[in-house]
Amino acid sequence: MKQPSYYLFDTAIGLCGIAWSENSGLRGAPAVTFFQLPEATPKQTESRIARRAVARKALAPPPAIARAIDQIIRHLDGEPQDFRHIKLDLENAGEFAREVYEAARKIPPGKTRTYGELADIVRKPGAARAVGQALGKNPIALIIPCHRVRAAGGKPGGFSAHGGCATKAKMLEIEGAALPGHRN
Repeated sequence: MKQPSYYLFDTAIGLCGIAWSENSGLRGAPAVTFFQLPEATPKQTESRIARRAVARKALAPPPAIARAIDQIIRHLDGEPQDFRHIKLDLENAGEFAREVYEAARKIPPGKTRTYGELADIVRKPGAARAVGQALGKNPIALIIPCHRVRAAGGKPGGFSAHGGCATKAKMLEIEGAALPGHRN
């Protein structure tokens, strides 16, 4: 089995990274396995993606990943994109997490849902906390838009990327949505 690869690229919010596998069983097409939002420094961003994705640095991404990178750059420049066509490899996620991730992928840019609404969508009413835990482990933030999920009562909820809720609010602002209860 070939080791996953990663590639770093600049965006309007800082250096991001994307990792992929070519062994995902998706008819030979590479599938995204991990996405890294900017950390405090570029070195920390690279260190985190290399470690978390267990990947090696690529000189260039394959065409499908290059197209995804272009979309991500445009999205973070303020031109909202639909990422649902990007192939993902979620082999290491449990069944419940995969259901939550698929439901989150259906939330359009500029819109939000609550953890409880996602729990209802995956037919697990009352599992809002479990939805939040699954999203907290989301390996492909932005493409699986966990930043579009908030807590009940308009509260922001958590966000595990560097910068926490401030990063979540910034990502929603880029998409034309406000994070209720958040002050910049």
